[in-house]
Amino acid sequence: MQDYIDIDNKNRQFQSLLEDSPLAVYTSDQHGHLTFFNQAAVQIWGVIPVLAEDLWLGPWKIYYPDGRPMGLKESPMARALFHEERSENEEVMLQRPDNSFRRLLAFCLPTYTPDQEFCGTYNTFVDITAKTSYETKQSVLSAIVESSDDAIISKDLNGIISSWNQGAQRIFGYTEAETIGKPVSILIPKQRLQEEDNILSQIRQGNKVKHFETIRVTKTGKLIPISLTVSPVKDMSGKIIGASKIARDITEQVEAQAAIKRNAQNLELLNSIGKVILQKLEVKEVLQQVTDITTKITGAAFGAFFYNTFNDNGEAFMLFTLSGAPREAFESLGMPRHTDLFKPTFSHREVIRVDDITKDSRYGKNAPMAGMPNGHLDVKSYLAVPVVSTSGEVIGGLLFGHPQAGRFKAEHEDLVESIASQAAIALDNSKLFEEVTAMSDKKDEFIALASHELKTPLTTIKGYLQLLSKKEQDRVNALFLDKTLDQVAKLNALVADLLDVSKIEAGKLQFNLEHFDLRLILKEVMETFPYTYKSHKIIFHDQFEPAFVYADKQRIEQVINNLLTNAIKYSPNADLVEVSVDRNPDTVTVRVKDYGVGLKEEHKRKIFTRFYRAEGVENISGLGIGLHLTKEIIDRHKGEIGVESKFGKGSEFYFSLPAHKF
Repeated sequence: MQDYIDIDNKNRQFQSLLEDSPLAVYTSDQHGHLTFFNQAAVQIWGVIPVLAEDLWLGPWKIYYPDGRPMGLKESPMARALFHEERSENEEVMLQRPDNSFRRLLAFCLPTYTPDQEFCGTYNTFVDITAKTSYETKQSVLSAIVESSDDAIISKDLNGIISSWNQGAQRIFGYTEAETIGKPVSILIPKQRLQEEDNILSQIRQGNKVKHFETIRVTKTGKLIPISLTVSPVKDMSGKIIGASKIARDITEQVEAQAAIKRNAQNLELLNSIGKVILQKLEVKEVLQQVTDITTKITGAAFGAFFYNTFNDNGEAFMLFTLSGAPREAFESLGMPRHTDLFKPTFSHREVIRVDDITKDSRYGKNAPMAGMPNGHLDVKSYLAVPVVSTSGEVIGGLLFGHPQAGRFKAEHEDLVESIASQAAIALDNSKLFEEVTAMSDKKDEFIALASHELKTPLTTIKGYLQLLSKKEQDRVNALFLDKTLDQVAKLNALVADLLDVSKIEAGKLQFNLEHFDLRLILKEVMETFPYTYKSHKIIFHDQFEPAFVYADKQRIEQVINNLLTNAIKYSPNADLVEVSVDRNPDTVTVRVKDYGVGLKEEHKRKIFTRFYRAEGVENISGLGIGLHLTKEIIDRHKGEIGVESKFGKGSEFYFSLPAHKF
């Protein structure tokens, strides 16, 4: 009886152990009905079966490890039940009612009575789903790492390399065997070793270094730009044990960015040369800008523009502008001549681009010198582009040199050709401008001479007329003498204006500056007008406050005379002119308002230009120089002049001068 109790106690203890076991365990009788299962088995099956009713196969489907369906009778559980076959460590996949899968290692054993009669099965499952998933992931990750174009490297916290993929070999040139166990510093230029210390410091703190752009060195010593991402590597306990590093070769990206930047700079330079060509008309200034910009665009060590000139001995070149080298470097060696090397550019309009001029078949045939004379600038890369006028004539050539071979590319050739064509237009315009300037100078010289020469006879005529007017005359003769004197005065004023204009153009108009009250000058000038112009009434809106300025009194009086005369002249159908003077702390402003013909908008912008006359005033005498002269006088006093006008309703001219502050 005691033996039976002991056995029963042992069975209960054993069953308790099985129920708490992390391994899935179940048993069945000889017919396949479940006689025992633990909680771990329930977790694998996903359902709770009924003892003594449900069969061992339950609601599951079974598959081979490769995913092929496995017949129920082929399973290790069935073989143990029906064939009394032992199965150990056999891998199967189980599909549960919720359609999820579990990978299992099955241990299935037939069980027997003490009399060795078959009485059922004892089955144990080890769930390897997580392990298999991890291994699969590791396998996939390993495949990804090996197939990656990026360098993927792992290292410990001392910077010693522990793994090395094919991407790393492609980028840096080292094999895995050459790097494992070596310090990662073999990839770092000496001047950048501090970067590795900083990266490891960040990793030890658990920080990730993202997209750090730097320079690394290959096995052959080549420096390459890379982008680094470095992450901490942790063990199962979460302790940081090293770092994984992804290095991407960004050479193409850097070159693309450099190309974009270079193109942007080239566009900016092209834009600037376009502005120069549009704005500048001096030949030397245009060519110097062209030479400087093209030298910069091509990356040449020096650039030069040579004029294509002719002399008694034949064709020759003349150095005109130079960039990147002292002028003496060329002038001390003499100018190039029409040799085999230069003739294609200066005679046949050909572009010459050579990677190494010293190896060119045309090089070294410049008698009496074979090759470059002593002291010549070191040149291997050579580029020559003709500058051709719109008429097809070769004006000259842009020449560029560099001591390194292969510096000039097709893109440089295209850019310089484009600029050369613009330069040719600029040169044509500059030559035309020089011709126009020369003609203008001659015209100004003629005006000055003619004005000066006219002064003498006019003065003489005026003197004779004044003598005659003092003698007793009949009424008709006296009237004619007065009218003649008026016309002589007008002619004298016109000649004086012409002479002043010529002085302005020559920069010889002199000013005698002094302090005076502009209000008093206004009153003095207006007091003389009623005797000369009886058709109009001049009203002065006097504020009775001094308006002191520092200016040339005679020239400002001339300005007031011009504005009052024009106000009367260009308002033939009106009889009123209004004058005012306003003073503020900084300026004194004079306004002259008439009620005459007025101006259209397009004329207001041009009214102060030399010899300009608005439409609709053909019947009013004048040369169109009075307002031009007036503006020049005010401008040279650092003042301002303008007009407000409505066509058909009159105009208000005004000028401002800096107020004198005591």
